Amino acid sequence: MSKQLMVKPEKCVSCRTCELMCSFGHTDVFNPRLSAVTVIGYEEAMVSVPVMCMQCEEACCLKVCPVGAISVDDNGAAVMNPEKCIVCKMCMSACPLGNIHFSPVTKKVFKCDLCGGDPKCAKFCPSGAIAYVDPYELPDRKKAVAEKFKDVFGEEA
Repeated sequence: MSKQLMVKPEKCVSCRTCELMCSFGHTDVFNPRLSAVTVIGYEEAMVSVPVMCMQCEEACCLKVCPVGAISVDDNGAAVMNPEKCIVCKMCMSACPLGNIHFSPVTKKVFKCDLCGGDPKCAKFCPSGAIAYVDPYELPDRKKAVAEKFKDVFGEEA
């Protein structure tokens, strides 16, 4: 996979645009319940985190599907084929992040498909909390965070 979704919770402003654009892009309806993105707010830490399918290399959802309704497309996304899906929901149980959903409208299981290589959640995120990037072109975040907090916590940060 050349590109992947990258989430930076420190940039999330909890606007939930990602949820709305995801649902609208797939169903033509602005409804967060029909979105493959869920923004979770942690009030005590004053942070919000957009949670979505991270397109695992060893995707559990793909492995447990008894009818082969999940496959990997040209963008490297594990995508759902609703025509093959029998709605057993085993994929929902297998996902370690809980990022496969059931639509009460269509009565089908759905998940992130990276919008065919142009993910709307990243495209319309106003703060840059979600980006669709090549992970090998990014700077080492761990080093960058350690450098940022070196003055605050000392050399061992």
